[in-house]
Amino acid sequence: MKEGPPPVEATVQVGQVDSTNGLQRRLENRHIQLIAIGGSIGTALFVTIGNGLAAGGPASLLIAYVLYCGVLACINNCLSEMTVLHPVSGGFIRLAGKWVDDALGFMVGWNFFLYEALMVPFEITAINLILGYWRDDIPVAAVCAACIVLFAVINALAVAAYGEAEFWLSSGKVFLIFLLFLFTFITMVGGNPAHDAYGFRYWTDPGPFAEYRTANHLGRFEGFLAALWSAAFCIVGPEYISMAAAESKRPRTFVKAAFKTIYWRFILFFALGALCVGIVIPWDDPTLQAILAGESNEKGGGASPYVIAMSNLQIRILPDIVNALLITSVFSAGNTLTYCATRSLYGLALDGRAPKILGKTKNGVPIYAFLVVICFPFLSFLQLSDNSSQVLTWLVNLVTAGALIDYLVICITYIQFHRACQAQGIDRRALPYYGYLQPYCSYIGAVCMVLVLLFYGYTAFAPWSVEIFFQNYTMQITAPILYFGWKITHRTKILAPKDVDLVWDRPIVDAYEATFTTPAPGFWTEMMQLLRFKRQLTEQVDA
Repeated sequence: MKEGPPPVEATVQVGQVDSTNGLQRRLENRHIQLIAIGGSIGTALFVTIGNGLAAGGPASLLIAYVLYCGVLACINNCLSEMTVLHPVSGGFIRLAGKWVDDALGFMVGWNFFLYEALMVPFEITAINLILGYWRDDIPVAAVCAACIVLFAVINALAVAAYGEAEFWLSSGKVFLIFLLFLFTFITMVGGNPAHDAYGFRYWTDPGPFAEYRTANHLGRFEGFLAALWSAAFCIVGPEYISMAAAESKRPRTFVKAAFKTIYWRFILFFALGALCVGIVIPWDDPTLQAILAGESNEKGGGASPYVIAMSNLQIRILPDIVNALLITSVFSAGNTLTYCATRSLYGLALDGRAPKILGKTKNGVPIYAFLVVICFPFLSFLQLSDNSSQVLTWLVNLVTAGALIDYLVICITYIQFHRACQAQGIDRRALPYYGYLQPYCSYIGAVCMVLVLLFYGYTAFAPWSVEIFFQNYTMQITAPILYFGWKITHRTKILAPKDVDLVWDRPIVDAYEATFTTPAPGFWTEMMQLLRFKRQLTEQVDA
């Protein structure tokens, strides 16, 4: 393996390497693991997945979700190798700017920031919709204000407070999804008020494949495409681990473990989730079809295919429990979006791609970046007016493709990283994390993301719709403008593989990791320690 420059930075004191660029490494293993889960499981898995079922049928939905899980596994394989080696502030944003082209870092950084920041008010709107499942007279403004205050408090405190909050909120998500899996199994074998063991009945009647937009084979293919687009905006996760890596207490161990567990999470949560949805409700259910057509008044949990199935089976109480747990799920998503938007803006400032003041920290929190981000949730007040709420919907639709652009940039960055390792004679097997089947995974991920970005808005062309076109393709148009605008203005160049700095912050991270003399605790070890602490605290209070 080729040696890099002398690790001068490795001689710094422990107190100096305990933080990175002003951030604090305070996230434990259990925090990182649950942040990974919280970032990957969103409302789409419980509610909008029903649109994919209604359009494509259970077989199309399952195939689409399994295939897309495979694509995201390829991208995770790329990001994990790079992030474990360089768990830097700003995550994959700064990796793209450092290893490929400064203009690419600028483009993906602002793309990711806008996507995360504009999704926060959307999540607050979703909370109001969920509350509307029970009653319509809950003050919308009060809910918006409460969410903004809670997001501000959690994210303004030290990162450990965010990690602890996300740990418990994400635990609610895990409980909810296993509750729904259990509901599916019990009811399909006859554990329902009608004692009807329906099993896989809906795969036969109305059938495994639905026709969407057109008839016959073309309609079934379009139904599959609709299910695939549903998967593309439901299945996420690796990028959130990358953003939190710089604040992990043991990055080389905890972050590595989190990336490894993503593979089985994709199978357990998304593939199994798609299977369960296709079991509990037929794709031609009138309520499900009305939601797909935009003709339903169902709100919040009422639009969930699981809740619709519970209603069809005349099961009471459980829909209220699901709706209540959905609130924690949506709030967790908004909390994570606020955190990632803050860290992305902070990462941009570190490399001069945003105003320098946004790179200042206080108590380990990028305070000025946070103050900018916390302004975005106030857009949720637009829902107080019907006309204004349409503006918020438009904004969210415009930036939706941003997540796909992020994944494409991750693949491009890895391709450059892999070439740099070859050009500089570096044996990747000696790195802290070795991604198998590379660089093939990066090429598969890149090609798939390009195809999705080009074709997922094809409905705008038949018939032609200016509104749908800009909703689906605004970010694809904006991204090249950001890239070439920065490139021309600052005269940046795409780095040659031999010029890529593969040492960078590695000595600092190595020195920090070397300060630990005991093995890193595993996830379940931390959970047992937490339970013991809670028990001791309870005993002290009782005494």
